[in-house]
Amino acid sequence: MNWDDIRKEFETSKITLKALAEKHDIKIGTLKSRKSREGWSRDPTKKDATKKKKVATPEPVIESTDLTDKQELFCLYYIKYFNATKAYQKAYGCAYTTAMVEGSKHLRNPKIASEIERLKLERQQGIFLDAKDILQKYIDIAFADISDFATFGKKEVQAMGAFGPLEKEDGTPIMVEVNYVDFKESEEVDGTLITEVKKGKDGVSIKLADKMKALEMLTKYYDLLSENDKKRLQEEKIKVDIEKTKAEIDKVNNNDSDKPIEILIKRKGDQS
Repeated sequence: MNWDDIRKEFETSKITLKALAEKHDIKIGTLKSRKSREGWSRDPTKKDATKKKKVATPEPVIESTDLTDKQELFCLYYIKYFNATKAYQKAYGCAYTTAMVEGSKHLRNPKIASEIERLKLERQQGIFLDAKDILQKYIDIAFADISDFATFGKKEVQAMGAFGPLEKEDGTPIMVEVNYVDFKESEEVDGTLITEVKKGKDGVSIKLADKMKALEMLTKYYDLLSENDKKRLQEEKIKVDIEKTKAEIDKVNNNDSDKPIEILIKRKGDQS
């Protein structure tokens, strides 16, 4: 198969992609992907050669013809966020609880899983990774919230004694209030924002990507942000400044001038 001839035929005629695919016995998805990756365009010779050619970064293209429109959207959102719940919500416009269940089911669908693996491979090869993707990743890191990765709070559980659960004389369980932290399932979170997961003597812990570095980077490219992201960036910077000031005051009051300042960022709903 001579792809140079096929491209030339597309660029120098008015033939549709569908007709071109049928003529050369090619899958329409494969043809679309090739066109996107190589930047095919109609009548390229008519462009002003004196102007600097702008190379467009190709967008990911679904090649499978066995998926519904919604499933295709799910695949595209998944390789952007690597979060099945978020991808399902965006593709289907449903509630979080529904997306949490159905997103996982989609990942177990062989046809969907196969297409996602193909798209991930292309992404790893840098075929459609551009500056916008990198900026978006810094945005995701800077605005990441601990509630995206874990649920926490207080709950009542049955008290335990040396010989098992404690009960009252009438057999009613004796309840006590405890603090809890539960990590969400891996398919529910954006794993690209996590740099480390480890299990130690105090339990399991996760480490997120450097939030401070991301905030500094977004400050440098402030003009490229949307109005909403600009507002969120200012709010995050104010939180950091407040916590840094508190840490410096505590450091002086405790005469710990030789110790590094520890900054703890709190959000709405955090327990003090």
